[in-house]
Amino acid sequence: MWQGVLCGLLAGALWGMVFIAPEFLRAFTPLEMACGRYIAYGLIAAALMSTRLLPLLRRLDRADISAMVKHALAGNIVYYMLLALGVKFAGVAATSLIIGVLPISVTLMGQKDHGAVPLKQLTWPLLLVAAGIACINLDVFTHDAGNGLPLGQKLFGVSCAAGALACWTWYSVDNTRYLKRNPHFSSGEWSALYGVSSGLIALVIALAALALFLGDVTGAAAQASGRDWTLFWTVNGIIALGASAIGNHLWNVASRKVPLTLSGQLILFETLFALLYGFIYKQQWPRGLEIAAMALLVAGVMWSVRIHALDEPGAAHAD
Repeated sequence: MWQGVLCGLLAGALWGMVFIAPEFLRAFTPLEMACGRYIAYGLIAAALMSTRLLPLLRRLDRADISAMVKHALAGNIVYYMLLALGVKFAGVAATSLIIGVLPISVTLMGQKDHGAVPLKQLTWPLLLVAAGIACINLDVFTHDAGNGLPLGQKLFGVSCAAGALACWTWYSVDNTRYLKRNPHFSSGEWSALYGVSSGLIALVIALAALALFLGDVTGAAAQASGRDWTLFWTVNGIIALGASAIGNHLWNVASRKVPLTLSGQLILFETLFALLYGFIYKQQWPRGLEIAAMALLVAGVMWSVRIHALDEPGAAHAD
């Protein structure tokens, strides 16, 4: 289990990079960034598998293909698009508040799985996690008064953020269950297949968008300053390799080694590292509420890890 926790921590450290990538690509749209990232992910995944890719594809059955496509859509492309729309129409504060429920939603959905710790034992760790999430969002509301959009647009943004939460909750739970039910694929093989399917779907979306909006692309928007395509592919390549290829592989390893009631809370490492990278990028120290949030999140996750460790078969329970 501790190997799973370490893999979850490292995955969070790599996933946290995603939150500062848009700072380097302000001249590009969320659709362009999503398609660029996942096309690069697909190419990297295919290259890493090299000659093993075709034999691996031949081992896929209908259930594998269905799961792979659904996971690529829910866990990558649709999730990212809904998140971007939530930020655009509801603002960072409301969107982060809704997405911040993710560790709790995954934990609650995993209650009936084998090896899950009873919810009663996780009450206090979950309360610490909830308090940490509240601190993060209270700080965001305090320093981001809103975007001034009409109520209808904000409600649309809130609905998109809720959809993003539902997508990643479902993906995290279903992916974990599928990996544990299907040991015929290693974590690395499944990660590679996940990357290739994400890349193919992103390519189809990019080609469709190009065909539909070709007139707009060739207009003034295409001549906007700052659209450095070398920078675009460099940033997306780094994110695709680190956050997607390596990060998803580490998460697949973690998903096989820890119960769902714990894996949901390990996602918090992504939030912590995103905050850390943000402080470094902006060259500023965290504010009081941000420090309190990080302390509460770490305490809640470590408490939950200890409960799961003591609940493992054969674990030595201290008197």
